[in-house]
Amino acid sequence: MGEVADSCASGVSLGVEEEFLLVDAVTGESVPGAEGVLARARRHRWARTGGSFQTELLTSQVEAATGVCRDVPGLAAQLRFGRARLAEAARAGGMRLVSSGAPVLGGAAPPPSPGERFARITAAYGTVIADYQACGCHVHVGVADREAAVAVVNHLRPWLAPLLALSANSPFQRGRDSGYASHRLVELARFPGAGVPPWSASAADHDRRVAVLVESGVLVDPAMTFWLARPSPRWPTVEVRAADAAATADEAALQAALVRGLVGAALADLSAGREAPRLDEQVCAAALWGAARHGMDGPALDPFTGRAVPAWRLLGDLVARAAPSLARTGDLAWVRAAVEAVRREGTGARRQRRAAARGRRALLEALARDTESGVLPYPSPGAPDGGAGAARGGPLEAAAVVPGAVGPVGDAAQDRGGLP
Repeated sequence: MGEVADSCASGVSLGVEEEFLLVDAVTGESVPGAEGVLARARRHRWARTGGSFQTELLTSQVEAATGVCRDVPGLAAQLRFGRARLAEAARAGGMRLVSSGAPVLGGAAPPPSPGERFARITAAYGTVIADYQACGCHVHVGVADREAAVAVVNHLRPWLAPLLALSANSPFQRGRDSGYASHRLVELARFPGAGVPPWSASAADHDRRVAVLVESGVLVDPAMTFWLARPSPRWPTVEVRAADAAATADEAALQAALVRGLVGAALADLSAGREAPRLDEQVCAAALWGAARHGMDGPALDPFTGRAVPAWRLLGDLVARAAPSLARTGDLAWVRAAVEAVRREGTGARRQRRAAARGRRALLEALARDTESGVLPYPSPGAPDGGAGAARGGPLEAAAVVPGAVGPVGDAAQDRGGLP
């Protein structure tokens, strides 16, 4: 995240790091253009917001990090600004900026970014790192007390799966339909300890576990953990990394609003003396796999009950859990409208498959357009009618479950063996 003030208010301040792919404007294949793009974007902290542009692991990736925000409309504005600057810099170099959780149309494996830490990461993980171009949307919420941050992460464990399902935006892997809504999670599974974080009794318990992994050489350093939620090793925040790179800026803002709402609910529970349930790690991991496989278009595993439920019902439970906190920050009506818009238009994965039915060029244009425009057809955060869409289509629990993982468009692409 960009510049984080010492005065971060627990459960209020938030920021987002977005990872993007750089692709050739003609072929749509990943290209190692990060250095030029960042130079043209004048890589530095955004003067008034504390945001910044950064390198990522491979030279086909770039990152935009917002500054510290106190409200979702301000965050969404920063997200759109960062995307616009990077997209302009990419176009100037014959590239397009694409927000997708995994490479869509392939390309030669790009070299790693320069730097001593990236070199150590490459040496530690060998060939599995060579083509790892997965991109995520990382949400930070201010939690200044480290003991509280660890306890909040415990409370977040059962909600990582529906956060991933809602964000799923990586159905393709180098020109072929993977059959997953989020192939990024499959890519992440290459690395040790990836996925749902373990339940930690205290900050010391968490730190001991990380120290063992670092000292054994499993992790390069304490910042290298692959858990999808953690107390940030750098900032006074809880960092949630469940989401695929969001197709639009508004979907990234939605993810941030939901995460902040869940953190607020966790802090309220902790204030009342209620610690997180110690849910079975294998059940939580299975729920996460199901979210990656099906997204919002199939059954979900409820970690609390161990039973299969419609994915939209589990997301409805998540919104209900976060609702008191969302209401306090003025975000509840917009979140409901945004969730309804995703249900109506489809997740990023479903929209990618829909575009792919029209061919590679149509898919590339749809990806770049969503990345640059930043919006779905609903009011953006802060609009006066931000809750208008919530009434359409009935309650979340009533949403129909679409059988199978990919639907007709995805099935057709698979039958062809790849994208036309």
